Amino acid sequence: MRNQAKLKRIQIILECLEQQKSQIVSHGISRYFTTKNRINTSRKLKLRKFNPFLNMVTCHKEI
Repeated sequence: MRNQAKLKRIQIILECLEQQKSQIVSHGISRYFTTKNRINTSRKLKLRKFNPFLNMVTCHKEI
């Protein structure tokens, strides 16, 4: 039972879309690591997270 639960959750990376589009040169790109349930969320995640390089909340998409 426990092994099946582990297979349902996968680790994903969220990357800032606005920083990619604007081509802003900085020390790095804002990335967040998280997990998602593969069965409940089959589409790619898109969340609003804080970007420390732009110092504002931006849209982050799963890569």
